[in-house]
Amino acid sequence: MATKCENCPLRRRDIFEDMSADDLRFMQRFKAGELVVDAGTPILMEGSNSPQLYTALHGMGLRYKLLPNGKRQVVNLILPGDFIGLQAAVMGEMGHSVEATTKMTLCVFDRSEIWTFFKDRPERAFSLTWLAAVEEHFLGDAISTLGQRTAIQSVAWALSRIFIRGRALGLVNNAEMKFPYKQQDLADALGLSLVHTNKTLASLRSKQLAHWTDGLLRINNLEALASVALVDVLTPAKRPII
Repeated sequence: MATKCENCPLRRRDIFEDMSADDLRFMQRFKAGELVVDAGTPILMEGSNSPQLYTALHGMGLRYKLLPNGKRQVVNLILPGDFIGLQAAVMGEMGHSVEATTKMTLCVFDRSEIWTFFKDRPERAFSLTWLAAVEEHFLGDAISTLGQRTAIQSVAWALSRIFIRGRALGLVNNAEMKFPYKQQDLADALGLSLVHTNKTLASLRSKQLAHWTDGLLRINNLEALASVALVDVLTPAKRPII
């Protein structure tokens, strides 16, 4: 049975903004159902114009682009609460692909109803704009990382960012977080070779800054890791839920 918006488990997390009773009723009408997909399932494909949009309710995934030569660029990772498909809703087709990394539960929305946000619920439309702005900000950080950070700074940046967000989502327990990705995913995201990524992770492990093995990420001193990454440990800004 699909989760009702008023019972959404994401609403219990401080990282997400409160929603009024009226907003909850509106979102419940907007929600078309739920979809459960297994790990490795394509959710949206580059160039597609899927009639559906999604919010990740449970599980993790990734966004990526494939080049004509078969090489892959991971754009970013998907965590619970992320909205999926906004690009297709605005531009008519996806500029990247989305794939489930773990088993995922997705809230499903009818793309044709997205313009109702702008016509009838401008505050909800602003939430969509905010999410788009956050993605743009993240991509700016990612480009800076690709161009200016060293390998160890880049890996430390990626791990500290994901750990900070995971902590806000309640995914961290005793300094450990499930991190079910492959080293190749991290390498593809940071423009590094798999060998270089493996050596860099080993260096962080030897410095006792981060330990990632068997799908589990452990960070005992987040401040020290963030210092290597040239970032501050800040509480993430509250995010709207779509």
